[in-house]
Amino acid sequence: VQLQASGGGLVQAGGSLRLSCAALHTLSDYDMGWFRQGPGKEREFVAVISWSDGSTLYTDSVKGRFTISRDNAKNTVSLQMNSLKPEDTAVYYCAAGDHRSGFEDEYDYWGQGTLVTVSS
Repeated sequence: VQLQASGGGLVQAGGSLRLSCAALHTLSDYDMGWFRQGPGKEREFVAVISWSDGSTLYTDSVKGRFTISRDNAKNTVSLQMNSLKPEDTAVYYCAAGDHRSGFEDEYDYWGQGTLVTVSS
């Protein structure tokens, strides 16, 4: 499974961005997650959506601000990010795995990452 993330950019605090993750092959059998790695930080879990029932999980710091969604027919997963904060600055990665998990070891396929910079 090849994944390609896009949609990153520079935005002011309080603004919004929508990230997309596109696959060359079907994503219907995979749980899809977003992770991020900020400057000088380890990569961390952001959100995941199940392929079977569309259920979602979010890390606490983005709850109420970010929304993950998927379109299995188009083989895409999106992350709508609202009320962005400078601490959201990071490279964002999409990933595909077999479990709706917050642990990156559970994911088998990764996109190349897209940079989000939030200015104060």
